[in-house]
Amino acid sequence: MKKSLRHRIVRSLTCTALAAGMVATAQAGQLSIGHTTWVGYGTLYLARDLGYFKDAGLDLELTTIEEASMYMAAQASGKLSGSASTIDEILKYRSKDFCFKAVAALDESHGGDGLVVSKDIADIKGLKGKPVAVNEGSVSQFWLSYLLKRQGMTMADVEVQNMTADDAASAFIAGRVPAAVTWEPNLTTVKQKGAGNVLVDSSTTPGVIVDVVALGCDVIEKQPEDVKALVAGLYKAVEYTKTHPKEAYEIMAKGVGGYLSKPEDLAEAAKGVRFYDQAMSEKLLGVPGQSGDIAGIISLANETWSSLQGKPYTVKYEDLVDTRFVKP
Repeated sequence: MKKSLRHRIVRSLTCTALAAGMVATAQAGQLSIGHTTWVGYGTLYLARDLGYFKDAGLDLELTTIEEASMYMAAQASGKLSGSASTIDEILKYRSKDFCFKAVAALDESHGGDGLVVSKDIADIKGLKGKPVAVNEGSVSQFWLSYLLKRQGMTMADVEVQNMTADDAASAFIAGRVPAAVTWEPNLTTVKQKGAGNVLVDSSTTPGVIVDVVALGCDVIEKQPEDVKALVAGLYKAVEYTKTHPKEAYEIMAKGVGGYLSKPEDLAEAAKGVRFYDQAMSEKLLGVPGQSGDIAGIISLANETWSSLQGKPYTVKYEDLVDTRFVKP
């Protein structure tokens, strides 16, 4: 579903206005992060609202922006310190002129994303030649490409219908497409309505859809103590979630808001993610002198986006990850 020229212009103007209205960053003791509405970003709000950041001298501003291109534009212009996003998503924006690096791991999708199909499709190979609703250029397309590749297929083997994850779910439930890539709570809705089956979800692809906090390189160099406070606060928030899940989800829901504004909805969505504690973060991001598992995801993202977008992506692990803060 192609966007109209008018829609693209409006989006561009909205992005410009948003960036212009934000407060410039790179002030000691302050960080600002843009993100979409996603359960995995709940620990940022939890650490903030429990005072973990403030106790360490950090004032964290969190801004919900539902378009990756918009929060990355705001970060590029210096209106945001960084973003919370999937590693494959931000990789596409990294260049010699736009320097940022992942400093903290947040979560991985572990059942929160999925591929829904009509009941006559039994496996991935059954998608061949059929329309699939998926948001082009997003993590959903990245993940679908990964699923297809595991079966010896490519995106050329399916008929892509470009639409957002929510629109994809709606189109599928309405019977307009036989398959769609979407996420919670849409996966649950599909099952409740008996509209089809969740053929595969992200619990079968651990460590592929991973969210990180990426900060501008100038911010990292000028505000290392704030970065340390950010990482340490996130670790504390994850531990709090382990021991006080009910209270944690109530705080997260209030902060994240949107379709996750009810604690019970956020708690349900949290079943589809794994929040990264220190040990998991060290394994994913690596530590000084030793690369982590994320190096493989970066390599996969380079290969995938180069193929899908017809231009070379050659972002290196050291270009995209700063391991100095993984161990507090």
